[in-house]
Amino acid sequence: MSTTTIIIEPGRAAHQYWRDLWHYRELMFFLAWRDVSVRYKQTVIGVAWALIPPLATMLVFVLVFSKVAHLSSEGVPYALLVLAGMLPWQLFSSTVSESSNSLVGNANLISKVYFPRLAVPLSSLAVGMIDFLIGLPVLAVLMIYYGVAPGWQLVFLPLFVALALVAALGLGLWLCALNVRYRDVRYVIPFIVQFGLYLSPVGFSSSVVPEGWRWLFALNPMAGVIDGIRWSLFGTRPPFGDPSFAVSLAMVAALLVSGVWYFRRTERTFADVI
Repeated sequence: MSTTTIIIEPGRAAHQYWRDLWHYRELMFFLAWRDVSVRYKQTVIGVAWALIPPLATMLVFVLVFSKVAHLSSEGVPYALLVLAGMLPWQLFSSTVSESSNSLVGNANLISKVYFPRLAVPLSSLAVGMIDFLIGLPVLAVLMIYYGVAPGWQLVFLPLFVALALVAALGLGLWLCALNVRYRDVRYVIPFIVQFGLYLSPVGFSSSVVPEGWRWLFALNPMAGVIDGIRWSLFGTRPPFGDPSFAVSLAMVAALLVSGVWYFRRTERTFADVI
């Protein structure tokens, strides 16, 4: 009597997708560890590369926006204001860049082995998070130097950091799925990151944005995230209750939901196209 062994049941992958994603968590950990180790392998100054870009940008912004333009800093030392905006922006931009190229970078794995493809961009979150955690002690030292102590709002810091990761993942899912089919997307990503830096309140406070333009400014999901991180660290103007903050939160949610939807819609074609 012959027996039939079903290797992959039709429809099972879609039906148990999220369970399979959890089942392959060790693969996500391995990919994340590989990305982090490769990032600093054979470098002369190692993890210091996580500090040089935000510190260099901070010095430029302090010179331009504080010394030349004399913009308001809401009573916070300008160097602190900029670094508190630069660290979450670096987390966002690094995560977007890594996740956008993650599928193409793992083409050999994707074309040969079945696993939920969402595991690949999810694993890329580790690189940006490691850089952010490396930069936090520098911010803490700078706060001690300026005599600025955080208040009770500090408990909300992990929430806003999580929002930055969610926003980056949502945009990254769109870009990595598009990058599989249209390889020129990789040339657009640096432009998005560079352009977004100047549209985000990194080198300035959101209070300098005219009231009539606040709703448009808030369409940038990182605007509300950076304001929230500054509030949690320095006790600046609370973001809650501000309509523009609600718009930023809505954009974060929209990016994640639409990113997951588009990624799942195109996922089954990745192995053939890549």
